[in-house]
Parts: sequence; C-alpha cells; structure tokens
Amino acid sequence: MAIPELQARTRISEKGRIVIPAAMRDALGIGVGDSVQLRVEDGELRMSTLRSRLRKAQERVRKFVPEGVSLSEELSKERREAAKHE
Repeated sequence: MAIPELQARTRISEKGRIVIPAAMRDALGIGVGDSVQLRVEDGELRMSTLRSRLRKAQERVRKFVPEGVSLSEELSKERREAAKHE
C-alpha cells in the first residue's frame, strides 16, 4: 500500500508536544490511543506504527520464502516430526 507524500509545518509546544495533522494520521491509520515508535535516524525524527514495521518485516522475509510456502505450516510440520521421535 503506497502512502501519499504529505508535508506539514507545525510548532513544538512548551511541553514538547506536536500535533500530527489529520491527513497524516489518516494516511498512516493512526488513531487516538495508538502506540507509535519514535527514533532519531540520520539526524531526523522518524515515527512508525507497529503495522508499518510488521509490513516491512514481512517484505524482507518474503524475499527468502518461495511462492506458495507457508512458514507456519512448515514449522508445524517440523514440530510434528520432532514429536514423533521423542
């Protein structure tokens, strides 16, 4: 899913808070009470959601898993085989 490129200018409040514009929250699927991860990378503050981190991890793993193979099914099969030999 491609997220449109959005830009905004905002100010930091006295308590260090910033407002994330509604269009950006909507594009990222962020709602009230959701948890986000903040990190400083290359001199920039980056924010990500659990959903986006999981998607990136899945994309990385997909490069090594053949089409049509289910890792969970493979693991279950291996565990059943191991249990037979216990």
